[in-house]
Amino acid sequence: MKQTAKQKWASLCKDPVSLLIRLAVCLAALITVLTIIFIIAYILIKGIPYLSPDLFKWKYTSDNVSMMPALINTLLITVISLLFAVPAGIGSAVYLTEYAGRGNKLVELVRITTETLSGIPSIVYGLFGSLFFVKACGFGLSLLSGSLTLAIMILPLIMRTTEEALRAVPDNYREGSFGLGAGKLRTVFRIVLPSAIPGIVSGVILGIGRIIGESAALIFTAGTVAEAAKGLFSSARTLAVHMYAISGEGLYINQTYATAVILLAVVILINSLSELISEKLGGKNKNG
Repeated sequence: MKQTAKQKWASLCKDPVSLLIRLAVCLAALITVLTIIFIIAYILIKGIPYLSPDLFKWKYTSDNVSMMPALINTLLITVISLLFAVPAGIGSAVYLTEYAGRGNKLVELVRITTETLSGIPSIVYGLFGSLFFVKACGFGLSLLSGSLTLAIMILPLIMRTTEEALRAVPDNYREGSFGLGAGKLRTVFRIVLPSAIPGIVSGVILGIGRIIGESAALIFTAGTVAEAAKGLFSSARTLAVHMYAISGEGLYINQTYATAVILLAVVILINSLSELISEKLGGKNKNG
């Protein structure tokens, strides 16, 4: 039978340790929520009054401090980075989960490597991208160099989240598919991957958030030119780099907050669209 609120409270009072743990957990959740609300409210209050049409003009000048070129570059670099990272990350996770045998030393090595790469500071990725893509490969400070650097940066994240999503799919799904005569490849692509889509999309969303908010790595690889990229080999700045550049000058602090509002809106919009796609695909797979 279900316990009433009074019965639950009485049982907690009898065990002070459980009561303290529960209070600590509730306090931690409350602090987290209040912190997020404070940050969002602070950005909106400081930035919304300074949103103006000049900030959305196509060409950047020192008078309008337009963020439009940076916004376009942010979307471009996000799409290009995902085109490199998502197929590689999902493919690697499928191999580690579905094809590599259990106890395989290579699998353990790859997992240790991805966990190590996840903890490396972004500035290290930026230095690597500067030495390898910018100089060794001859791409220069460009959209391509920045995208490849960010693709390597988010690859471990997508691999790990996809691997966990695939491992969460019940083995009964695989056994049922094999029992109906489907092969390994068909089972993976028609049964396992569709069932793991919500988890995979969650990893992609986290990757998008890291791409949009990255600045240190892009300064060394994509550059800080305040123009919309004309091609893959054009130097360009993203919104995060744009905020860093104009705030460092000390003359456009108000415009920096306004840019932060747009950056926040872009992140929320992309996350909402990703969640919507995940729900649509998940519902389609359940109905199918």
